[in-house]
Parts: sequence; C-alpha cells; structure tokens
Amino acid sequence: MKRQNKYRKFQLQQKNIEALERENSRFKRVYSEYENMSDELWNLENSTGEPVPDDFINAMVLQTSYLEDEIEDWLLQFNEKKTDIKH
Repeated sequence: MKRQNKYRKFQLQQKNIEALERENSRFKRVYSEYENMSDELWNLENSTGEPVPDDFINAMVLQTSYLEDEIEDWLLQFNEKKTDIKH
C-alpha cells in the first residue's frame, strides 16, 4: 500500500483552490510551487537512492511550510469573502 503524501494538506479545499487559481495568478504560482515542492520533498524522503543531506531536506520543509502558511491565509480570506457575500 502506498503511503499518502503528508505534504498535500489542502486536498479537502480543492474547489476553493481552483476558484482562487482562476481569479488570482499570484496564488496560482504559489500553489503550483507548493505542489512541486511537496511532491519533490515526498520523493526525496521516500526514495531508496542516494541519501540527501538533512540540511537540504530541512530547508525544503521550511520553504514548504512558508508556502502552506501563505496558501492558508489566502484560503481564509477567500472563505471570509464568500461568507460576507452570503450575508
């Protein structure tokens, strides 16, 4: 059984992400970078090839977490905007 990528934490908000990608090119670039980095990080941590230095992996984890924070902020603002429109 294949292990799930722990770096893909936004899967449940895919509709909001798709809407944000359509209306905001900067968000689309940030989210694309997050997807690429999380995939690469997942591959590095689960590869059986040449070991990668911990410092490099830690730097990627840190950058990925910065991107996650930025994405979370966008999603919060998007959800608040949707809530304001409904009221």
